[in-house]
Amino acid sequence: DIIIVGAGFAGVHQLLNFRKLGLTAKILEAGGGLAGTWYWNRYPGARVDSEMPIYQFSDPELWKDWSFTEYYPDWRGIQAYFRYVDQKLDVKRDVLFNSQVASAHWNDSVNRWTVTTEDGRVFRAQFLSLCTGIGSKYHVPDFKGLDTFKGEVHHTARWPEEYDFTGKRAGIIGTGATGVQVIQEIAPVVAHLTVFQRTPNLTLPMRQRKISVEEQKKMKDLYPILYRRRYQTFAGFPYDQDPKPVADTTPEERALAFEDQWEKGGFRLWFGSYTELYTNQKFNDEVYAFWRERVRERIPDPELQEKLAPMRPPHPFGVRRPSLEQRYYEVYSQPNVTLIDINKAAIEEITPKGLKTSDGVEHELDVLVLATGFDMVTGGITSIDIRGQDGIPIKEKWADGVQSYLGLASATYPNMFWIYGPQSPSSFSNGPSSIV
Repeated sequence: DIIIVGAGFAGVHQLLNFRKLGLTAKILEAGGGLAGTWYWNRYPGARVDSEMPIYQFSDPELWKDWSFTEYYPDWRGIQAYFRYVDQKLDVKRDVLFNSQVASAHWNDSVNRWTVTTEDGRVFRAQFLSLCTGIGSKYHVPDFKGLDTFKGEVHHTARWPEEYDFTGKRAGIIGTGATGVQVIQEIAPVVAHLTVFQRTPNLTLPMRQRKISVEEQKKMKDLYPILYRRRYQTFAGFPYDQDPKPVADTTPEERALAFEDQWEKGGFRLWFGSYTELYTNQKFNDEVYAFWRERVRERIPDPELQEKLAPMRPPHPFGVRRPSLEQRYYEVYSQPNVTLIDINKAAIEEITPKGLKTSDGVEHELDVLVLATGFDMVTGGITSIDIRGQDGIPIKEKWADGVQSYLGLASATYPNMFWIYGPQSPSSFSNGPSSIV
């Protein structure tokens, strides 16, 4: 009845619910195991930025017997969780791994989708469920000379299962969520780390900690309430924005609120602040000033302070996704770490020995890490040759912008649906909260 593309949270959720409806379904998964993006995201330091228990399925049959070991699980914890889900519900019996979908064409004469994998296998189904997520097609910028580099190049979205940075000269391009995690993880072990930064990441404290089985057992009475509450909040977390007008607050009240959000950690200064953070520039500047002060006190060097937490905001606080960090700013005080501002010394080319910047300096490297992100949101869908009733590829149809119905479907592509994709809440909320 249904072909599902992708075996992460969305794909597994769809499969389990289709089974309950008595429908036959198969998942085609490009990777060799369950977990979706967490099958591939195994770079050093990779972990979720949603505190448990939010980042899991809300079915009591699954959470009642499961416990994580960390408040913010890492990739190993998420993969272990998916293995547990499979043991409980036999997910894998309906999954075909190492099955990269190349095309999906609608046939009006039989009202069926014909789905073809890259290795030539053909499947037919009445419905097509795209569970490709928002970050499945990774992005490699067109750097001049990248193919000439004599060292190793690794993109964080296709990380080798085992890799040892010990004693190596490493360079990393990108300081988004992934870059932050890699940097703070490898800095203590590399011979030297050179970070190439375009925009400083306005990171927030993770407040990571171990969590025991006993503590989670006590919390589980609240799980149903937490899972219901997340559907009532802006971003799918148990906490929410404060709608109180900033004009009705005092500076002291706001200062105490900022301190509380900072100490509790996570995204609270972002998604738990006053709603006017996104509409009131003066208040946004106040939040940024608080953030800047908290970060600068951790950076003794004035030049690094300006690179990492500049006096003038690089953009309004919260309009770009902040990351969560544990020891990110302390890393830059290490003698083996160099931060390059590529706005002043642009990446000119990759050389056989390393990376050359526009100031004429060649940074010699043994390994280059590309934390350069994804073709976000649409890339997982447009990378497949999807053609509907009019035969026009969806990539071509969306060239000037996505057109969808409720972020679930698109005209001329019958019986094709997606969740956690274009124009869904995906870019603005916690992942599992949008799905399960």
